[in-house]
Amino acid sequence: MATPPLTSNLSAPLAPSRGTTERGGMYLPSDEPSRTQLSRGADRAGGISYLPSDEPSGTKYGRGAYLPPDDRRAVQVPPRGMNASFPYDEGIRQPLPLRSNEQGLPLLPHDNSRQHLLSRGDEHRIIWPSDPLRSRGNERGGIFLTSDDQALARQVEHLHNPDARNVNVRPLFMLVQEIIERATQTVEGVSLGAVSKREAREEKIALNSLQEVPELPLIVERISSEITCKLLGGVDAHNITLSVLNMLQHFSWEAKVVLTMAAFALNYGDFWLLVQIYTTNQLAKSMAIIKRLPMVVEHGGGFKQQFEATNNLISAMFETTRCIVEFGELPPAYITAEDPEVKTAMSHFPIAVYWIIRSSVAASAHIAMISSRGAEYNTATSESWELSNWAHKLKNICDHLRNTLSRLYKLIGEKKDIDAYNMIRRIVYETIHVDNMRVLNVLISNDDAPLYDGPAKRRVHLEVLRSKNVLLLISDLNISQEELFVLEQSYTESKVHAYEIVWIPVIDHSEQWTDAMQAKLENLQASMPWYSVHHPSMIKNAVIKFIKDDWHFRGRPILVVLDPQGRVLSPNAIHMMWIWQSNAFPFTSLREQTLWEQETWRLELLVNGIDTKILDWIRDGKYIFVYGGDDIEWIRKFTREAHVVARALQVSIEMVYVGRSHNKELVRKVTDAIIIEQLSHCWQDQTMVWYFWTRIESMIFSKFQLDRVHDHTDIILQEIQRLHSHDKSHGGWAILAKGSSIVVHGHGKLSLLTLQQLDDWKDRANQQGFDVGYEAHYRMLHQKEFPCHRIEFPASVKVPNIMLCPDCRRHMQNCKSFICCHEDGILGPDQIPPLALQYD
Repeated sequence: MATPPLTSNLSAPLAPSRGTTERGGMYLPSDEPSRTQLSRGADRAGGISYLPSDEPSGTKYGRGAYLPPDDRRAVQVPPRGMNASFPYDEGIRQPLPLRSNEQGLPLLPHDNSRQHLLSRGDEHRIIWPSDPLRSRGNERGGIFLTSDDQALARQVEHLHNPDARNVNVRPLFMLVQEIIERATQTVEGVSLGAVSKREAREEKIALNSLQEVPELPLIVERISSEITCKLLGGVDAHNITLSVLNMLQHFSWEAKVVLTMAAFALNYGDFWLLVQIYTTNQLAKSMAIIKRLPMVVEHGGGFKQQFEATNNLISAMFETTRCIVEFGELPPAYITAEDPEVKTAMSHFPIAVYWIIRSSVAASAHIAMISSRGAEYNTATSESWELSNWAHKLKNICDHLRNTLSRLYKLIGEKKDIDAYNMIRRIVYETIHVDNMRVLNVLISNDDAPLYDGPAKRRVHLEVLRSKNVLLLISDLNISQEELFVLEQSYTESKVHAYEIVWIPVIDHSEQWTDAMQAKLENLQASMPWYSVHHPSMIKNAVIKFIKDDWHFRGRPILVVLDPQGRVLSPNAIHMMWIWQSNAFPFTSLREQTLWEQETWRLELLVNGIDTKILDWIRDGKYIFVYGGDDIEWIRKFTREAHVVARALQVSIEMVYVGRSHNKELVRKVTDAIIIEQLSHCWQDQTMVWYFWTRIESMIFSKFQLDRVHDHTDIILQEIQRLHSHDKSHGGWAILAKGSSIVVHGHGKLSLLTLQQLDDWKDRANQQGFDVGYEAHYRMLHQKEFPCHRIEFPASVKVPNIMLCPDCRRHMQNCKSFICCHEDGILGPDQIPPLALQYD
């Protein structure tokens, strides 16, 4: 849709307005015989005939009506005194209403005794139409209506014959905007003569682009002269509009309206420039007196309604012009004229262009009459009402075009994002790089200092990451303090590995950025001992799509590992970081597989790096119960029975409560009760509870990432799944370990029942040990009752198609659930969003 700069001969003459036969039309001068007949081939296809009124031959610009061609019959000018009937569209004939000379020169004069003709002696007297805005045609409420809008559109299209003279109108449009913004006055509480205080526009106007088309000023002057002279000659707005369209028939739609707006801006700017400077400039003062501008300034308050109506109309004209210009600048690589949305919108261009030009004529007449009539015009309300109606009409057209443009811009944005996404994939996965800078540049907008250095509290360039191992921490603004705490520990301990972390905050750009979001961003950046992207806006939509589609980001933090050459070593090493921390460096899949090969199902795997007290118990070879859940009654019974068994068998049993993965507030209350009642050891720091369960979940996802989900020989995966399932139930659970070795991992109900039935296995425990007796009795009970298992996955991870039960190894039933644990408190009634049900 965008047009290149002018390449053809703009110096070619514009369509003639009189005396010649062209494709745009033919002008019949007033001193022709009263009855003139056009031959069948006199006008070319699509031509328009302009018939002037019977004015004196010395008049430079005659009045008349444009008539579409009709090759099937001869068109004749009726003699004086006959009623006239001219078609406004092919096949449609409507009478042209005649006006008395109180309204100006009649379009087609006749000999009616009640309507006297203008005598030759009055030929130089200027006649102002009392209602210059009304058109020749059907009128309803002061708004011109043809038989239908399609007829008017076809009439305008007859005058649209664009050739190769494609002009870059953006520089001229910007100049028009500058003139109108500085000239337009609100007159509300401000003197009309006050100098505008508006600050200079930040955007520089490309004057060099105007110099590429030196003919444009001449064209603008000719349009301005055409409008001014025909207004002074009493020609109505409709025919002036068609005359301008005839002059500009070889230009594009956007060029027509911008050139016309420029012509209007010249007259409009002249008026307000004199108003603003005539009190300080003697030359301007003399010119202002001739134009009666001091009287306008003196009675400024009385013109308030007229100026407001004019300003509203100008605003509507300008915004509609802006829409048409933007249509012309749509990138042809993504949008063409054949797209349905564009074709529909362009079908409205003839009407839109017509009303923009006609409104320019009307606004020019309105300003001219204010200057010429002075104070006697400040009570003219009908003209202001008509200008308001026209502004409303243009606003409706503008709203329709703007809505279409919004949809097209969205479509263009989506297509650009797809192209950018494909480019990102090629750069990240298919291109060999010397260092990591090109990959980082394509992921983070390389603006001036796009990174924020947390420790130094300043912005830095991407160059600080050149040829380094980089871990991209990707999350939204809801990353938790627990996650940051553990990551900070690992980052601080692993400086020897020389890798850098960069936090990339990802947000939905369709959401409005608020002060609260900005404050949250700054607080997070200040708490991070590593680099972060200065603002989420530096992460473009295509990058977000790439992060979601290729790296499977769903809201929960991920850690993408890049080597010094920018190669992706791991699309998500966050699970490795939670499980092994810095020992997982360099965070490759090979390293992850090696670490798992070194692991066994032992208690250190569950509690390593969390609680040193438990590690001391392990080294001492003690019996240890690790238990969890949020049922305080079960916890009381289980811990008391454990103490009873320990005393009965005279063994030392240590116990630690590890809570649950959610329901933080309930877990906190249970922890307080355990401490008060001295039931067992527990973790008062909720970060330790969070980290324990995050590691359990990370182990499952790490196994899935290595495609071990269906490995029936993987004991660690089966036991981790069982523990994960116990956590999702509302009952308790317990693991019995002897030193490092895990003896029994059991359901809460069966674990409690085993302790309560001590008499059934006491002898065996005394003979073979507490752990042997407990395990044998538990497994005997377990054979009689299989508890249900639930394994839940957050929406942020890839869920396997099938899962096997960790106990019976049968296929588990696949269900979807929605969970709300109210961990951030209960929302008030005014905070609850409306119900919205969505179905796939």
